[in-house]
Amino acid sequence: MHEHGPLGAHELSVAIVGGLHADARRATVARLLADVPGSVVLHHDLATAVAGTVVRTISDTTGILSAGEAPLVNDCACCALREDLVPELRRLADAGQTRLAIVELWDSVEPKAMAEVVTAGGLTVTGVITAVDPALLLPYLGNGDDLAEGGLAAAATDQRTVADTFARQLEYATVLALVDSPDADDEDRELLAQLHPTARQVPVLGGHPGDLAGAADASGKEPAPLSALASAALAGFDVEAADAAQHPACALLPAEADAHGVSTLVWHRRRPFHPERLYEALEDLTCAAARSRGRFWLADHPDTLLHWDAAGGALCVESAGPWLASLPDAAWDMVPPVRRAAAALDWHPEHGDCCQHLVFTSPGLDRDGLEQLLESCLLTDAEYAGGRTAWKRLPPAFDTLLEV
Repeated sequence: MHEHGPLGAHELSVAIVGGLHADARRATVARLLADVPGSVVLHHDLATAVAGTVVRTISDTTGILSAGEAPLVNDCACCALREDLVPELRRLADAGQTRLAIVELWDSVEPKAMAEVVTAGGLTVTGVITAVDPALLLPYLGNGDDLAEGGLAAAATDQRTVADTFARQLEYATVLALVDSPDADDEDRELLAQLHPTARQVPVLGGHPGDLAGAADASGKEPAPLSALASAALAGFDVEAADAAQHPACALLPAEADAHGVSTLVWHRRRPFHPERLYEALEDLTCAAARSRGRFWLADHPDTLLHWDAAGGALCVESAGPWLASLPDAAWDMVPPVRRAAAALDWHPEHGDCCQHLVFTSPGLDRDGLEQLLESCLLTDAEYAGGRTAWKRLPPAFDTLLEV
């Protein structure tokens, strides 16, 4: 975590605000501008990328301070953003007039890449915030449309969907800014809490702009306290920890929960999946929950840790490298400590860290039916007894998905 001095200090803090809920994002940015004196917002509009440029604006509470264009880099709007963002932030830092630079990400830009770019540029990210309208949570998680269909693609080659993009935006951020939404109900709020239980939820409204200056007033009294949103934007952010929290080998996955019609099922087993039976069940498993993710173990690829990532009725399966149990002892020193710690928690005398750890979260989740379907995909006792040599001879149903 980064320690911060008084609000008047010259060191530039950078808060990243993103999310596909554009109205919620804009309200969050406006609130931060009002709550933190000396703050500005940088925004790169990628909607103009089809014309060959990205429009950058820098604004404060009075309006636009400057505007410019960044040329496309390799026909990639996000690449242009990366090339242009750090120099602009450095210019603000050198000028010494800005306390907080709020980077408002365009709709489908994901905060992970931008937080890493800013940090690698020698600047301090003090907050990553995803703005959420709770009433829109389920509609977006259930939207399997390609971003391109809604004009939200960040590049011509962008093949992401609305659902998987929104899920990553939501789960990477350590702070969720919640706008007041009269259409949201207890189920919506519970779904948000179960999807990202470790996030700090902060209401966008509340407090009075101008009362939150964080500097001594004319009478010389102590500075007024920062609003909850401003405090969250300045609290500190650990890029390495955030990356580890998303990595399938050591992800901070949700825990078991059941409230307000929303359930989270955590399914953990020590036996590998039969490739054909699992493949045949993929559609039913993918559609069983609004969101599911985790790591899994496939019998015909027993040394490979596989990543499960599903939202909007679509599933992404990919290799996340070897299980630690498959590595020689000498290679362990090359593995990050957080990965070794996660493996130690899961360690089994026979299989090491090889396991199934899948988490399904959804309103109206059929927990019993889902568990039965998952169990039916595991190796039978007879198949399991055959050992790894026999497992590797099973029909390779996943090779197309894994591009083996």
